[in-house]
Amino acid sequence: MTKQTPPAYPSNFLPTTAAELAARGIVQLDFVYIIGDAYVDHPSFGPAIISRVLESHGYTVGIIAQPDWHSAEEMKRLGRPRLAFLISAGNIDSMVNHYTSAKKRRSSDAYTPGGEAGRRPDRATIVYANRAREAYRGVPVVIGGIEASLRRFAHYDYWDDKVRRSILADSGADLLIYGMGERQIVEIADALASGLPIEQVTYINGTCYMTRSLEQVYEYEQIESYEAVARDKKAYASAFMTQYREQDAIRGKRLVQPHGDGFLVVNPPAAPLTTEELDAVYELPYMRAPHPSYQKEIPALFEVKFSLTSCRGCFGACAFCALTFHQGRVISARSHASLLREAELLTRQPDFKGNIHDVGGPTANFRQPACKKQRKNGVCADRQCLGFTPCKNLEVDHRDYIALLQKLSAVPGVKHVFVRSGIRYDYVMYDKSDAFLRTLIQNHVSGHLKVAPEHVSDRVLLRMGKPACTLYDRFVAKFMQLNRNLGKEQYIVPYFMSSHPGSDLAAAVELAEYLKRTGQRPEQVQDFYPTPGTLSTCMYYTGFDPRTGERVYVPRSASEKAMQRALMQYFMPQYRALARKALEKAGREDLIGFGKHALVPPAKQNIEGNENKKCRKTRRNLHEKGGKMLRNTRRDASRHR
Repeated sequence: MTKQTPPAYPSNFLPTTAAELAARGIVQLDFVYIIGDAYVDHPSFGPAIISRVLESHGYTVGIIAQPDWHSAEEMKRLGRPRLAFLISAGNIDSMVNHYTSAKKRRSSDAYTPGGEAGRRPDRATIVYANRAREAYRGVPVVIGGIEASLRRFAHYDYWDDKVRRSILADSGADLLIYGMGERQIVEIADALASGLPIEQVTYINGTCYMTRSLEQVYEYEQIESYEAVARDKKAYASAFMTQYREQDAIRGKRLVQPHGDGFLVVNPPAAPLTTEELDAVYELPYMRAPHPSYQKEIPALFEVKFSLTSCRGCFGACAFCALTFHQGRVISARSHASLLREAELLTRQPDFKGNIHDVGGPTANFRQPACKKQRKNGVCADRQCLGFTPCKNLEVDHRDYIALLQKLSAVPGVKHVFVRSGIRYDYVMYDKSDAFLRTLIQNHVSGHLKVAPEHVSDRVLLRMGKPACTLYDRFVAKFMQLNRNLGKEQYIVPYFMSSHPGSDLAAAVELAEYLKRTGQRPEQVQDFYPTPGTLSTCMYYTGFDPRTGERVYVPRSASEKAMQRALMQYFMPQYRALARKALEKAGREDLIGFGKHALVPPAKQNIEGNENKKCRKTRRNLHEKGGKMLRNTRRDASRHR
């Protein structure tokens, strides 16, 4: 018997080369999935989930990760797909991945081997889709992922500083999946496999398509056109608020936005997965590792490799967060049994050290919908669950999460279970019981608890959708008191944001004074980043709050943004000059000096100038005093003679 050469890589990774296709005995793939990230087969990476879901339904999928986009040749690596090309820019919008909030090019990419930058193009979804078209004419192209999801409507683009068309129009793709995508991708696959042309796959919730005619489109609401929102900021805000209100699977409407001589049709959101469906998705046979062809580590995998996703969705109402526009506000959670099985799986990993790094999701301590009404009627169109003040119908209950953490801690081989994905401290404070906070402090904080008050000025917090600063102060006091009661020495690591709409220099100074008064010295601070799909970005672009129509101050210039940031780190020598300039511009020279409440010392030349002035005055006084003494001496001598 002839000895067969084993495949170069384990066959249970999805194929990425022709050799791996042959090793699996696949002649033609159903789907070729082109992604902007490295191929990591782990449930924290969207492409891994979508491809494994397709595989579980009997479809074959191959992965082309971070291809050379300068020609179409790389897109031909796995041959012509039978059903469609799937396109995703990766776990992060490619422009956010590439550029800082100051629009400077980033030097690293956490989703690339070795953190190497430059392995994907700007606007990756558009580039990949066009290259796929070049590679094989006539093959349907379906785009998805966070970049496509948040850019599905005409949207303000921070990097171009203008309103761009829907990414569906710019990419030329046939269909766009928005949201998490598991339901949609299976429905699309089944439709294409049944022989239905892609042009007729227009009925699936959680998808968008372009059409020349609305004759076959029913029960829709038309919003302001691309041309209208591009020239009129009030039209932009109106269109955005309609999109924002209809982001609900139960009561959400089908929306139509004219684009030139065509129409963008956005079907209502797909229903969130049930607990049973979510369990099934996270228990698919992931390798939980990067493809073995990579010689260097993928930095983004480090924090999530031994973490557990327990929930999806968020009703927190942070205006600067795009999760509402992607995952929605309704919480869906995995069962305890499923999470315990995954924890046991982690303990069998050779490099597991006994620590589960996180048990959470967008917000760790959300394990149930905000109220009973949401299960039947959907989320409210014009009312937030949390935000600056909580809804009176908000139900606060941590008992399920406490029980889950206790069960996970008891799994053999698990030493510690941490909560690191962030908690909503306001939700904790609204709980009448201290049980969760006590449990968290006692067992699930590794010395520092990360929370995000974001600011201290209530007028800024109102725009952000965050609670008043007094509530944060009460949380800090409670956290520290419980630590003392439990014999612990642990601290809060707060996250603050500069230059958010509504934050002028006076608000930035207020934040700096707060940091000084409370003895906090943040080593890392965050500038507001106007990413697609957020309420804050709408405020940034239009200059008013689309919820109320009120004018909002927007710090736009690079110089003011730099000053607001410097005020948050006034204590660092490299930021003192800029902080001093900000204080002078804000009319707060009282905070420049050496007093108890001063933030920065005077400028060096001012100090030297003051010292020189003092010296000159002293010399003048001495000279005058000496002259007087000399005159007196002469007078006395004359009298003596």
